[in-house]
Amino acid sequence: MDPSSPQTLLPVLDRIAHALERLTPSPPVAQDLDQADAFIWAPRDGRLDPVAEVSRVALHLLHGIDRQRRLVMQNTERFAAGLPANNAMLWGARGTGKSSLVKAVHAAVNAALGASTAPAQRLVLVEIQRDDLASLPALLDLLRGRPRRFLLFCDDLSFEREDADYKALKSVLDGGIRGRPANVLFYATSNRRHLMPRDMVENEQATAINPSEATEEKISLSDRFGLWIGFHNVDQPTYLAMVDAYAADRGLRIDPQRLHAEANAWSIGRGARSGRVAWQFIEDLTGVLQQADQTARSPG
Repeated sequence: MDPSSPQTLLPVLDRIAHALERLTPSPPVAQDLDQADAFIWAPRDGRLDPVAEVSRVALHLLHGIDRQRRLVMQNTERFAAGLPANNAMLWGARGTGKSSLVKAVHAAVNAALGASTAPAQRLVLVEIQRDDLASLPALLDLLRGRPRRFLLFCDDLSFEREDADYKALKSVLDGGIRGRPANVLFYATSNRRHLMPRDMVENEQATAINPSEATEEKISLSDRFGLWIGFHNVDQPTYLAMVDAYAADRGLRIDPQRLHAEANAWSIGRGARSGRVAWQFIEDLTGVLQQADQTARSPG
């Protein structure tokens, strides 16, 4: 049979069509968004997957970021109340509580409303992965006009180049004729102040005909966040205050001097002092103390 005949080509084309359908993200589907206060965006299925319990740290346990906590809390409270609020970029050193603060503030705002508050009045946290930013327009179409208010959250946002995701996010934040829905706010965290490596910005300055314009283009995305909050490494007293707070929350029975000495040794071993390092130390210490307690109680 002639390989170019319609009878031969049709099955091949049919298989190609089915393969393309599987690769193409499904269009957003109508779903009940009152079943949870947190969701994860699944662009391939065009739906939001509910999260029954968010992994988070209580707001009162986040030390050393009082100013940052106040700014994020105030902005989020205004948004939840239906008042104007800004998209927010939380940038800075690793492990300083950026993503923990977003999740803790979301929980605190809903807790202030009370458990009896109707679902439509509670704030929804929606996590979107950095690799899924190109699907943001589809997500906004799904949320547009809904009675609930949605806080979109992208953790560890950065770009290695000006790719399609970069342009999609720019358009959503401050551009496009449809604009961002009034019931949607965007929060992102990043270790980079301008979301791109410094060498990329400097390379643009060195090679561009107009270095100033090239640099402005590279940092224009971060400028689209109305609230821009920096996080920095903590000093030793703040680090030890974090350790004390976590230990008290866990109910650990340990001499304060020993606690601080072991916490400092842990931070030296990690080469950093931060909320994340303090939390990891307490996790390890809790296991050590509980293991010792079990050994002491075991017969023989």
